[in-house]
Amino acid sequence: MANEVVDHGRRRFLTATTAVVGGAGVVAAVVPFIKTWEPSARAKAAGAPVTVDISKIEEGQKVTFPWRSKPVFVVNRTKAQLASLPMVDSRLVDPKSDGSSAGQQPKYAQNEARSIKPEWLVIVGLCTHLGCVPDFVPEIKPEPFDPEWKGGFYCPCHKSRYDMAGRVFSGVPAPRNLEVPPYHFVNDTTIQIGVDPKEAG
Repeated sequence: MANEVVDHGRRRFLTATTAVVGGAGVVAAVVPFIKTWEPSARAKAAGAPVTVDISKIEEGQKVTFPWRSKPVFVVNRTKAQLASLPMVDSRLVDPKSDGSSAGQQPKYAQNEARSIKPEWLVIVGLCTHLGCVPDFVPEIKPEPFDPEWKGGFYCPCHKSRYDMAGRVFSGVPAPRNLEVPPYHFVNDTTIQIGVDPKEAG
């Protein structure tokens, strides 16, 4: 036994191989554990901002985009629709949008058009009564539900009505104006929903 020769090269090889295999085993065990700390793809999508192209939305047209499991209406309002806004002030619950709670409307949308750029309306398309999705009725003409209709949104569930700025009419079940989500213009043809202008920089 005393004369036995130790193969140092083989010993180093076995030690290194054992260390590599052991290290790989530790990594294989730790990675799934760390992954459990990350939010799921579904959770990320639920709260993530949504960037939308508005370049193909024609005048007078509404396009709906999903954000946080809610429908967000983006409307390219015509000059006639914008001109009709003051005509309905006397029929609205909160024409200046100064009675809306903090969560209903950002400060930068606290104006008659309820928007950053007058022609572009960005609102959550859920009735503030029971959460139905209101119909977009853009034509300025008498309707069965309102002979003096100037365009806007009509909820078929319980007959709540909103004007072309999403402001609620008096005498309907809905208590508040439609919600304006946080949003900003990335450029002239792109909006990001879910991020205020001050946070965009």
